[in-house]
Amino acid sequence: MPGSSGTTQSMKKTIGHRGVETTTGETTYKKTTSSALKGAIQLGIAHTVGSLSQKAERDVLMQDFVVVESIFFPSEGSNLTPAHHYSDFRFKTYAPIAFRYFREMFGIRPDDYMYSLCNEPLIELSNPGASGSIFYVSSDDEFIIKTVQHKEAEFLQKLLPGYFMNINQNKRTLLPKFYGLYCVQAGGKNIRIVVMNNLLPRIIPMHLKYDLKGSTYKRRASPKEREKAVPTYKDLDFIQDMPDGLLLEADNYNALCKTIQRDCLLLQSFKIMDYSLLMGIHNMEQASREKDRGGGPLGESVVSEGAVTPDQRRPQPQRSLYCTAMESIQGEARDICFQLVCLYCTLCMGGIPARSSKGERLLIYIGIIDILQSYRFIKKLEHSWKALVHDGDTVSVHRPGFYAERFQQFMCNTVFKKIPLKPSPSKKSRGGGQGGLRRAPTLGAPTPLSHATTQPAVESRVVYHSHFKSTDAEADSSTLSGRPDLVPKTPPLPDNPADGEANLSISSLGSTGAASTSPPLRFGAEEAADNSGNLFGNEDAVSLSDVIPETNI
Repeated sequence: MPGSSGTTQSMKKTIGHRGVETTTGETTYKKTTSSALKGAIQLGIAHTVGSLSQKAERDVLMQDFVVVESIFFPSEGSNLTPAHHYSDFRFKTYAPIAFRYFREMFGIRPDDYMYSLCNEPLIELSNPGASGSIFYVSSDDEFIIKTVQHKEAEFLQKLLPGYFMNINQNKRTLLPKFYGLYCVQAGGKNIRIVVMNNLLPRIIPMHLKYDLKGSTYKRRASPKEREKAVPTYKDLDFIQDMPDGLLLEADNYNALCKTIQRDCLLLQSFKIMDYSLLMGIHNMEQASREKDRGGGPLGESVVSEGAVTPDQRRPQPQRSLYCTAMESIQGEARDICFQLVCLYCTLCMGGIPARSSKGERLLIYIGIIDILQSYRFIKKLEHSWKALVHDGDTVSVHRPGFYAERFQQFMCNTVFKKIPLKPSPSKKSRGGGQGGLRRAPTLGAPTPLSHATTQPAVESRVVYHSHFKSTDAEADSSTLSGRPDLVPKTPPLPDNPADGEANLSISSLGSTGAASTSPPLRFGAEEAADNSGNLFGNEDAVSLSDVIPETNI
């Protein structure tokens, strides 16, 4: 086996196929050392991408999804492969033509792909999670390499035609972007790996991380997980820590929920369940305080897992398209840095801007992960067993339809919430409550807001405009010639008819429930025009005689 010192090598406690050597402390996977696995991956990808560039580009055919290419790498080298200091191994590439098409769709050039993965050493992530997989990230922070089990790799192969169809129809997705599926055969063991987009950039410190499923059964980070520098919390932790959720602007909230709904529908159609929403939260206020102190998670994160530094020998690479959180929900990246105080403003544009219930500015990095779990027989048994000892609707394993619905409801109602608009006093008045009167925006008068004192003046103006923008239809249907739709109630007629006409000329039917639907009154010269049948192009205007019965005053 590559890099192993013998089959009797003593190991520490393993999680799945992942373990640690007791002598060197190096991570192993299926008893193959991490350094040997990284070397085999780089040699294999460099060869397969290079040989693929010699094949003419063409349309993807159905048989391309089941093609498997294999190349043998002897340690002494051959006519096709270079010599290396690892044990002999074989490298398999699944559906090379199909994955080449996927990479082209996301704007990844072959030279960039090979340079990112093969030119610099791969960096092993120190917090891989509880799945028993090993995670590597490319030196430029662009790609993630994850070891997968045989069933997961087999399921991805079956999923490829449908994945191909979905990517063609919709590139705005939070689902993983698969760029390659490979297998390293060494010492009688098969180590399958998949190359995906990197969701959480290492150069931006994540102050909080969550793995959310919408389930509440035992969904809390373990004490061992909490001891880590940046633990990965779960659903019950989020409900406890952020009961008010994360507040997003209306446009971003609607786009995010629409994307989640579309992705869940696709996963449900493939009978996929047990997936998660991985979310990293960067707190700008906390980052500013850490910067002022001259330390903090930024330095720790970069030092512990390798710094992302520009390579002067390499031309400016083209970033993968539709791979940041903002691009996934809106199709394009925008400058959302909020005039950041951080040092990496140009890299922050991939995060979704949000605020906590305390008003803290946040950047959110999200993506749906672990989608290679189908509702197989073993999962049905797992759900049945858990349902016997607990509420079946709260366990993580559930049938795909119910799982998708619960996932959407939890994300769009509990985790993410729309920033509430300031309530309009006019709506309180219409509902029978007491409140100030709202005037039409054409009058230029400020809107009386009950909570205006708790927010800055700039935000109040923003809420004011957005509110009236959303209620233009109401204002147009109840306001003519710039007059307010709600005015004081009509006073009683005085003894002097002239005074009565003057008072009535600035009033309308101000009774609750009728003011919003009653047209404004027109008197004086306009009344004479109305009596002559000329309504000045406004058929909704009424005269005084239509409201007050004619009497001999």
